[in-house]
Amino acid sequence: MTAEDGLSGLRLLLVEDEAMVAMMLEDMLDDFGCAVVGPAASVAAALELAGREGLDGAILDVNVGGEPIYPVAEALAARGVPFVFTTGYGAADIDRRFADAPAVQKPFSAGALREALARTMGKG
Repeated sequence: MTAEDGLSGLRLLLVEDEAMVAMMLEDMLDDFGCAVVGPAASVAAALELAGREGLDGAILDVNVGGEPIYPVAEALAARGVPFVFTTGYGAADIDRRFADAPAVQKPFSAGALREALARTMGKG
């Protein structure tokens, strides 16, 4: 991580239903200096955290336990909280309402995630 990417100290909601992927993401975010809120492994858990936690941003898996993540994206957008999608599908499969939100294709590198977060948080 570079000092100028500005990610250190950010509180990020992590929504990911695959335990191994969630652990990998937590490690990456820890390396970036971010504080992880969650991880949430369901849309319901993510909605609860999105509604009550102070957040600087979020990382949202597009498909969580077979459910689309869009209710969480809507809740975050209503609060003005920026987010990055992660997906095993193509970015073209993301709901058009969120076409401007960055998406990183799984599997992705720490560098790709860092770049997407920095761009989303207005730090890059």
